[in-house]
Amino acid sequence: MKNFLAVDTSNEYLTVVACKDGVVESEFIENCSMRHSVTLMNAIDNLLTKTGWTLSDFDFFSAVVGAGSFTGIRIGISAIKGFCLALNKPALPITSFDVSAYNSVRERGKKLCLVDALHDAYYVCGYDGETVVYPPEYITETQVLSLKEQGYSLCSCSALPISEKTEVERCDPVQGLVNAVQSLASKEKFGELTALYVRKSSAELNLK
Repeated sequence: MKNFLAVDTSNEYLTVVACKDGVVESEFIENCSMRHSVTLMNAIDNLLTKTGWTLSDFDFFSAVVGAGSFTGIRIGISAIKGFCLALNKPALPITSFDVSAYNSVRERGKKLCLVDALHDAYYVCGYDGETVVYPPEYITETQVLSLKEQGYSLCSCSALPISEKTEVERCDPVQGLVNAVQSLASKEKFGELTALYVRKSSAELNLK
């Protein structure tokens, strides 16, 4: 299965990529002000109009399941689940950490992929090549810097506050999504699209 449509609504940006017969096209909005519910379907429609492709052309669909914006994640998952159900096609879950890891220029050595969790905290996941060696976790900036001292290089698809204190490789969210989907699809990593919530939402925490 080579033809796909994938979306990333987990961050402040919006990414839609599609591949058909080896040709890759994309729609990218660098900052959609977290209005993914308004912009996602328009971006998908723009891409399909531009290419002349239809949803039935794709062998599978993919969505970034987290970590990141609680609301954004749910929007992307819901849209892709709808396509899969309507067309009876498989789904491929991708993490926001995969998007950074598969686009990092550092092919060797340990990488710590970061997503801003605000308030000097980060969602992180560590990779050695394409293998996860540090499971997703919610940690403080101090802990991130400690892991860097232990040999991890830092990378992210977004600008981060911690970049003012240490080097963080800025990854391309479009190419990273393409690379991650193609690699994980070749490994048959298809399955249920379940949101990856590394920590509970603010509402859940406040409820307690």
